[in-house]
Amino acid sequence: MVHFETLEKYAELALKTGVNLQKNQALMINAPIEGADFTRIVARKAYELGAKEVHINWVDDELTLLKYENAPDEVLVNFPDWRVKLHDMYAEDGAAVLSIRSTNPDLLQNIDPKRVALANKASAEAMKNFRKYTMNDKITWSIISIPSRDWAQKIFPEKTAEAAVESLWEAIIKIVRVDQKDPIAAWDEHNQALKSAREVLNEKNFKKLVFRAPGTNLEIELPKGHLWKGGSAVAESGVTFNPNMPTEEVFSMPHKYGVNGTVSSTKPLNYSGSVIDNFSLTFKDGKVIDFKAEQGEEVLRHLLDSDEGARRLGEVALVPDESPVSQSGLIFYNTLFDENASCHIALGKAYPTNIEGGSSMSEDELDKHGVNDSLIHVDFMIGSDQLDIDGIKADGSTEAVFRNGTWAW
Repeated sequence: MVHFETLEKYAELALKTGVNLQKNQALMINAPIEGADFTRIVARKAYELGAKEVHINWVDDELTLLKYENAPDEVLVNFPDWRVKLHDMYAEDGAAVLSIRSTNPDLLQNIDPKRVALANKASAEAMKNFRKYTMNDKITWSIISIPSRDWAQKIFPEKTAEAAVESLWEAIIKIVRVDQKDPIAAWDEHNQALKSAREVLNEKNFKKLVFRAPGTNLEIELPKGHLWKGGSAVAESGVTFNPNMPTEEVFSMPHKYGVNGTVSSTKPLNYSGSVIDNFSLTFKDGKVIDFKAEQGEEVLRHLLDSDEGARRLGEVALVPDESPVSQSGLIFYNTLFDENASCHIALGKAYPTNIEGGSSMSEDELDKHGVNDSLIHVDFMIGSDQLDIDGIKADGSTEAVFRNGTWAW
């Protein structure tokens, strides 16, 4: 079993490097009931660091499934006002938000995708204001993961539940650098490496990126004034934080009308309790005009039909194949991990922070700059050791960015 001291180190890392909790700041935690023991460790550490309050939003896979199996549609589309007000209240107070993820990837595989889509859309519309706080880095926020029995057995089906959970703990602890003597120092060094990579890309200021791999021939135009981000971010308050742990990516935004060609997935996508696998999308002038999937095609259809912006891209991210997540050899069925094993793109909303001055732009101004808007933001993996990427500059010159899945420079 994972040692208590290791769990304490993980909790401390999430609080100090993840959300970078400040004294007299409130902390809101989204956590699974199955992870109550670890969540209590985080809460205790938060109070030791000077948090004025720790509020937990508990989630439970079994109760979620029961609701989808039994509740009428009118309940699924009615997102409670009190939940909206709760999140807005903490955001307005400048609280830090830590999400602890461990959902069963197959939780809703037998639920009608239409019902799941209805609930997702209602939730996204209701939480639109709160999402501005996170996607514009107005507050500090972070996402981490801990094992659950169902998730662990999806990754290690040949093992008992107990052994699978233990193996998943071992993988997570290593990937998020908690196995190192000083995880916080290790993350400082890692953030510096990601900063160097994004600075190179910002200096090169490519006009387009061209992705080529088996099943993929995709051209992505980058908007004028685009910015590459990655690793740590800086909130409106000036506090540095890490939105994702793990993170191995540097990312920017595509121009919403500037994506053309076909792209094929290289890892399964776990979306809202269902798995979409072996799928491809064809784009014209930024919009998905055709798609197919060997598994979860109906779920993919509902995802693409979420709203007008769901068929356009909001993110392009570069991750070398030698990342620790990739080198683990595991498929996690969890986007937080799988996206950090592979180059990826995201359907839906773009981060306004990926364009100069974007955080203070109105929705109309963002649209004029080619920034996509949507109720969704769903990353999916397109990278492998067979991926090549070329950057094209404004003068038409071409430079290798990735070769065989890793940096060409």
